[in-house]
Amino acid sequence: MRRVYVAVTPAELAGLVTERHLAGPLAAHAVTEGLRSAWPDGDDEQWEYAALMAAADDALTRRDPADPARRLVVAADVAEAIAGEGTAVTVPDLTWSQVAALLADPVELGALAEDPEAAAEVDLAWFATQEIAAFV
Repeated sequence: MRRVYVAVTPAELAGLVTERHLAGPLAAHAVTEGLRSAWPDGDDEQWEYAALMAAADDALTRRDPADPARRLVVAADVAEAIAGEGTAVTVPDLTWSQVAALLADPVELGALAEDPEAAAEVDLAWFATQEIAAFV
């Protein structure tokens, strides 16, 4: 199993909660051999954080202007992920049973959503699977 971080929109998160499935292929982020090679002095915790923050950045760019200014990232454990550049991976699909948690901004970012560097200063909060429905 491999931990991946999938940036989702509010609509995708709602579909994942209600349908228990998110059809792929899905762009995601994970610790890859490419990341380890590019950052040989890093450790597992730093590499995981880099993958998470890459997904958080994607969440900002994928957000529709009408959506709440909040980053939504699903952490999931999958059997298959095809590595791309850096932390990028592709996941065939995502099922509810693979979901480990949701990482999200605890409050709306407001104007910070327009500045990825400023948004990165806000720590994402971890929400267990039983708490995810509150975001739908």
